[in-house]
Amino acid sequence: MSAPRLHIITHEFYPRRGGIATFTEEMAAAAAAAGAEVEVWAQAAPAGTAEKNRPFLLRRLPLKGTHDFWCLFRLGRELVRNRRDLRQTIVWLPEPGPMLSLMYLQFFKAFRPPCLILTFHGSEILRFHRNPLTRRLARRLIRHATRISTLTGYTRDLLTAHFPEAAGKTVLSPGALRTDFRLPPRPAADPVPADGRLTVLTVGRWHPRKGQLETLQALLALPPELRARITCRFVGGHGRRGYEAKLRALAAGADFPVRFDANADDHELAAAYAQADIFAMTSVPCGPSVEGFGLVYLEASAHGLPVVAHDIGGVGEAVLNGRTGLLVRPDDPAGLTAAFARLITEPALRRQLGEAGREWARRNCWQESARSLFDLPAAR
Repeated sequence: MSAPRLHIITHEFYPRRGGIATFTEEMAAAAAAAGAEVEVWAQAAPAGTAEKNRPFLLRRLPLKGTHDFWCLFRLGRELVRNRRDLRQTIVWLPEPGPMLSLMYLQFFKAFRPPCLILTFHGSEILRFHRNPLTRRLARRLIRHATRISTLTGYTRDLLTAHFPEAAGKTVLSPGALRTDFRLPPRPAADPVPADGRLTVLTVGRWHPRKGQLETLQALLALPPELRARITCRFVGGHGRRGYEAKLRALAAGADFPVRFDANADDHELAAAYAQADIFAMTSVPCGPSVEGFGLVYLEASAHGLPVVAHDIGGVGEAVLNGRTGLLVRPDDPAGLTAAFARLITEPALRRQLGEAGREWARRNCWQESARSLFDLPAAR
């Protein structure tokens, strides 16, 4: 029996960072390990990018990876040019950019792959639904899809509520720790910071949805004696310029150290986790943008960090309230400050949540997600 052929079309791939890029690369590798012939079509990489050795073919397209007209047009042109070959394979669209291209191709009856798989992460569901044209085209695409996946039950329910056509063909393909992730050793005892301060770490692009501003405001609302015991560190990438400026301005008035690290590589990020005591990412509602899951929560838990987060979207499926972290309603700033105060003053609770998080973070595996999504045999 010949190996199944799988084409993955994406705008989110290395060296782009983020949850979708990680998800796409890991699922491609897992499908290849299960015996599929995998080819990834990805956006162009910046000059000088060193490509890693991968167990699948990688084809770079002359695309920036945006959702503007010309990017969607160029991707659509590539799909049409290669339609004869793509009709013989499984076509997987793991994120919204390629979905938009194919939606418009279907509208003009230019190309429709016979075996199509889609993955939804959250925000694109609301964006597609609020526009009458994309709502109609998305429904047509979903009806044609062979299988659909979401990373969480929350996103599945959001999808079927807005697009009932997805019911009955949607499976869960949860994310997991990166395969190159190395679990840090358990410390023999609670480390004592050299300056006596606990580090509150947040990781993610500096964007209103990620809630860095809410984290900093909650820390600033702590009593003076607790503010004297903390350092805050923001690791991430430049997002909305106005938001970043607002965040830095607020940090400038803090009476505790606040550090910004942009575009940290994997080594620097691992060091940031190792030096932290508490992890926070307090995502908030932001128009049609939602937090569907958050692989970063799993990485923080794997490092043994107690997590503080807002109970929003699919976060509750990444952070177990009272077991691996503390979840707070996004409309409760006093409750958020109280959660930080508990973890600052209760070392036993930090240790308890962190230890449970180490085990929780390892519950999912990419191989199982790939097998369920692509209907593949067990890995070799």
